[in-house]
Amino acid sequence: MQGFAGFMWLLSIALILFSGFALIDAATRREDAYRAADKKTKPFWLIILGLAFVVNLVFNILSFLPIIGLIATIVYMVDVRPALRGLPGGGRSSRRGSSSDGPYGPYNGGR
Repeated sequence: MQGFAGFMWLLSIALILFSGFALIDAATRREDAYRAADKKTKPFWLIILGLAFVVNLVFNILSFLPIIGLIATIVYMVDVRPALRGLPGGGRSSRRGSSSDGPYGPYNGGR
């Protein structure tokens, strides 16, 4: 019985890490990337994935709530994340631009 409890503990830790990774990934994507990929909104996914993360922390893995959180996390990782990564720039927010970028976009040399 102790082996089963150890396995369930490892599975619980894996679910927490998986939902945490999805939450951090969703938080680092640009807001407009979600609209461009037609995948709800960034706040929607942050709320869903945040709830999944908290549920995985609080409830036992044999409960039905972590299973619902796992399904939401899988949907994000399999459907939303690849759509965001397929956009130019990978949907990531970048603070630094090219050295030739001006205040209104890239400088093209007067062309």
